[in-house]
Amino acid sequence: MSLHLTAAPATQADDFTLSAAAAQQAEAIFSRYPENQRASAMLPLLDLVQRENGGWLSKEALHFVAAQCGVAVIRVYEVASFYSLFYLEPVGRHVVQVCRTTPCWLRGSEALTACAKRKLGLELGGHNADFTLLEVECLGACANAPMVQINDAYYEDLTPERFEALLDDLAQGNHPNEGSQSGRSASAPLGGTAVLQDFDASVNAGRGLAPFGSAD
Repeated sequence: MSLHLTAAPATQADDFTLSAAAAQQAEAIFSRYPENQRASAMLPLLDLVQRENGGWLSKEALHFVAAQCGVAVIRVYEVASFYSLFYLEPVGRHVVQVCRTTPCWLRGSEALTACAKRKLGLELGGHNADFTLLEVECLGACANAPMVQINDAYYEDLTPERFEALLDDLAQGNHPNEGSQSGRSASAPLGGTAVLQDFDASVNAGRGLAPFGSAD
């Protein structure tokens, strides 16, 4: 069954509309829930609307979500103001979130924040057309600390030098490789996964044996 977006109140949402592609995504979101439970779609719809609105939720965008979910506007404000992934003020094209929780702090997150402040000319919470700078709590990449999240991407194993180069790359409109910036694969040991293979080969060589897992 095809679901169609309801018309938002003319006095509240005239300045916000979804693109055709986003409207299709919204219909797909609502299709996951019973018609009488449209409010259940609020979180994914807020995320979609924020992406359509330049990365933040304006008053018009919030009123639009309320109209689509069939709830009072205050309920949408309550949700949007509770979750840190939603922004109620304009942001730059790149939202830089520096993790400051213990593993990242022990590995130098303060130096990353200082680097970003100097490089971007911003204080925490500040923004310009290109960047917004924030400090946040644990982002769940502790094994590769220190790390930052920029928009949807994680950049890990950072040093101030790597971070500065990363910011330069983004400012120039490039798309740096995500993940570890030290060259390691995912959360593998810094020496690489070949370390145990090399150890195994050296031990077995003295015994006249082939390395474990090799062909006969």
